[in-house]
Amino acid sequence: MKTVSMKKMTTLVLSGFMALSVMGSSAEARDITLQDSIQIALENNLSIKGYEADFEKAKWARKEARRNGGPSVSFSSNVARLGGYYAMAGHKNQFETNVSLNMPIYTGGKLEASIKAAELGMTAAELGVEASKQAIKAQTSSAYYQALKAKNQIKVAQDSVNTLEEHLKNVNAQFTVGTVAKSDVLGSQVQLSNAEFNLISAENNYDTALADLANVMGISTEEELVLSDSLEYIPYEIPIEQCTQYALQNRPDILIADYQVKMAEEEVNVAKAGTMPTVGASVSKNWTGGHLFAAEEQDYGYASGNNWTAALGVKWSVWDNQITQAKVKQAEAAVEKAKANADQTRLTGDVEVRKAYLNMKSSEKSIATNKVAVEKVQEDYKIAQVRYAAGVGTNLDVMDAQEKLTNAQNNYFLALYGYNTSRATLDKAMGIMVDFDVNTLQNK
Repeated sequence: MKTVSMKKMTTLVLSGFMALSVMGSSAEARDITLQDSIQIALENNLSIKGYEADFEKAKWARKEARRNGGPSVSFSSNVARLGGYYAMAGHKNQFETNVSLNMPIYTGGKLEASIKAAELGMTAAELGVEASKQAIKAQTSSAYYQALKAKNQIKVAQDSVNTLEEHLKNVNAQFTVGTVAKSDVLGSQVQLSNAEFNLISAENNYDTALADLANVMGISTEEELVLSDSLEYIPYEIPIEQCTQYALQNRPDILIADYQVKMAEEEVNVAKAGTMPTVGASVSKNWTGGHLFAAEEQDYGYASGNNWTAALGVKWSVWDNQITQAKVKQAEAAVEKAKANADQTRLTGDVEVRKAYLNMKSSEKSIATNKVAVEKVQEDYKIAQVRYAAGVGTNLDVMDAQEKLTNAQNNYFLALYGYNTSRATLDKAMGIMVDFDVNTLQNK
């Protein structure tokens, strides 16, 4: 009985997998461009949502800092149960209620510095959102180009298989009539078998690249994607000096570092405010009596049950045992650290721009070189085939020429891949905004 049950269970499981497979295969393929994939990734990426939450937090922090400079109203009330003489006099309960309005007039610059720091923090948080978008754009572009490279490698591998199949037919035909040796047939079969293995590997690499792209985009890896774009060569005319200068002025991390220096400087002003007097005004209304908001005159003591006060107060910490001085020194040290971080960020940005630019230019040169190489080995392969058919060339010459052709074609697509990924990396290194077209910069 247990064996039968296990068989039934296995059948049901396998049937379920087959049904899911049929459902998955019937799903409609999705054509997608590079820009489509970037947009989807930007919409789905969770790290961007986290930076957006930081920006929202910074906005409310700025509002808090601004509101600290305005009036505030407070309310307090308590009730006490009376006994003894007061209870005999009819005062069993006593309510004390107070409503007051307070307004800071002068804070020694602390309030203004806090507001400025909060405004700088909000701008830095907004730049953080942009930086995260730029990172996701570069990551998605790299994944898309990786998939395009794998797609082209499938074509190269398939062309190699087709070519070797035709060559094997010719070798078999010549072997049948006795013009070539058996070793030529065996060698051609081995070469074709290797090409078929390379095709399988290329197809697997393409499926893996599509899965990686789907993962970066934040969509299901089960979704069938059809890449609409192709690896192209579009000349990049912006000189490296302009790229580095643009990065210094626009990279989000550099701008954030500069804002952090300014924020640290404002914190120095906040600390220095501890040496200054503060001035504040207040107005309050007080009710004391046997009922809430009662206006009864008390028959004990000298206080009235209904009174109000208006006050202007000055507070100045003349000596705090050098606590304020210590805070100022800490804030000044934080400024120096922020400046050092900003300088290091500039150096890092400059290096990243130069590396991406030089890699792009190197790939650009390789594109032209490998294009010429492909044309040459194509001609060499045709010559090797003609010579072999005429009996003056060897089968090894044909297979060697075919292998060189495959390598040249793969190298050409690798150069295109390197060029396009380097351009995407350069855009990020320069701080090109996600919604900004770099071609408009080239035309300036």
